[in-house]
Amino acid sequence: MRIGIDKDTCIGAGQCALTAPDVFTQDDDGYSTLRPGREDGGGSALVREAARACPVGAITVSERVG
Repeated sequence: MRIGIDKDTCIGAGQCALTAPDVFTQDDDGYSTLRPGREDGGGSALVREAARACPVGAITVSERVG
């Protein structure tokens, strides 16, 4: 799984961190970031739900090919 966060789109609503706190957190400025070691989602079933919860669509989730 590949997770992308568009830093220019993110408004820091924090819905991703609330939905999948084992994968997402917020940086010192309040914007979404991935937890270290969780760049591939860490097997969390909530990653796609977190992407849907983002009010501005700043998170993309795709299957890793290869």
